[in-house]
Amino acid sequence: MKAPLLSVVVPFYNVVGYIEECLTSLAAQTLTDVEFILVDDGSMDGGDVTAKEFAARDSRFRVLRQDNQGPGPARNLGIRHASGTYLAFADGDDVVPEKAYELLVGSLEESGSDIACGGVRRITSDGLVPSAMYAKLFRKPARRTHIETFPDLIRDRTVWNKVYRHSFWEEHRLEFPRGLYEDVPVAIAAHVLAGSVDILNEVVYHWRLRDTGAASTTQRRTEVANVEERVASLRGVQAFLAERSPHLKRDFDDMVVSWDLKFVKDAVVEALEEEAGEDLERLFDVVAPCVEALDPMMVAGLPASRRLELYLLHHRMASELGEVRRFRRDEEVKVVRRGSKPPRWYAAYPFFRDRSRGIPDHLYDVTQELILRVHTDRVRWSGGRLLVEGQASIKRLDERQSRIKVWIEGKGKAKKGTSRIVLPARQDGARFVAEIEGVAPGRWSVHAEVAANGMRLSSLLGASPRQLPKGGRAGVRAALGKDGRLVVVVQSD
Repeated sequence: MKAPLLSVVVPFYNVVGYIEECLTSLAAQTLTDVEFILVDDGSMDGGDVTAKEFAARDSRFRVLRQDNQGPGPARNLGIRHASGTYLAFADGDDVVPEKAYELLVGSLEESGSDIACGGVRRITSDGLVPSAMYAKLFRKPARRTHIETFPDLIRDRTVWNKVYRHSFWEEHRLEFPRGLYEDVPVAIAAHVLAGSVDILNEVVYHWRLRDTGAASTTQRRTEVANVEERVASLRGVQAFLAERSPHLKRDFDDMVVSWDLKFVKDAVVEALEEEAGEDLERLFDVVAPCVEALDPMMVAGLPASRRLELYLLHHRMASELGEVRRFRRDEEVKVVRRGSKPPRWYAAYPFFRDRSRGIPDHLYDVTQELILRVHTDRVRWSGGRLLVEGQASIKRLDERQSRIKVWIEGKGKAKKGTSRIVLPARQDGARFVAEIEGVAPGRWSVHAEVAANGMRLSSLLGASPRQLPKGGRAGVRAALGKDGRLVVVVQSD
């Protein structure tokens, strides 16, 4: 019998309320040269009956069964029975859009890449919504790219939004481990090992957020056993990347801190509130090697809030961690200045300069986070004057206490050298309106400065073509310079 073009492996376990919708979506695929290998991982809820009914009606479906061992071994069993040129995976409680496999396989047929991947939406009680993990990743399509040249793919760590070339899978002897989060190490390793990867901007998978029945793995992510499984998976990826691609490990570690460890911290706070001392010790024990393996340069570049919480997590300071997280949720942090040569600025989170705790001051340092934010809202003519409206503030500093100054710089024809003219400006918090009138002929760039709490930052103002006014005083116009910078051009009479 001729081998199919695509094999789709579908492990399932106690998803009787969802499996029919999943299998219906597979049967409706516009790519028809497919075999669907359904692996019953010891279900006890009758879901196997639905699977067998599909197999009886459609010869492309077949059912395998094993005692409950988890999704990894179930997928491995299905792969051993797969005969297609290409290989894909779906979970029994999810849904695959009808053109997904046609698009993914079609891309690989044209490009010759080893992997094709696409966008994801979440199935919720309110309908389909974007997935936070994938929202920005699949905006632009690309053929024959790679994680080394597009490192954002480090965030693409699931296997079910992809089609793999089967020969590539066998060449590298890819295999799912036991336990939860089994797809993360496989997905990342495949990205690194692939010759090239295709990125599709179409949505190719609908990932369910369960609202009935047993909670999914991701919905139980603060349970201690779940945290242990997650961190074990992350450690495997850290070790692989440390050996094969250290610069990608830095990107992966950044995602671990910003995404995965927040669930660990949630679990620590829950255990603290429930006075579950044994759970706290288990959590601290399991997360310590993961934190110690984080790239030091990546950690140094984190915002102060994350550096502080990471320190408290690593040093088993559960009550302090709980207080800092509560403060960040409920309070507005103040930024204080210390020293003068040079001055530094610190976020006054709980326990700042509390010597009894021994928490280093540098964890509170936000000097590098004090970034000038300047935005031009509108450029217009009024009474023969050019008005520039916008917003300017320093991130983290109180805009109500800031002072905004606007000026223009240029080489006017009437004077030698560079001239600087401060413009009258009205300010309301971060908002300002500056007026330009009576300027000598020449080409003038527009600048803004914000001073607050001893910090002083300045920048050129930018604009877009749609913000530029039409008409105005004869011989004067607003234009765009390099990189979209706002320029005032005054011509000679």
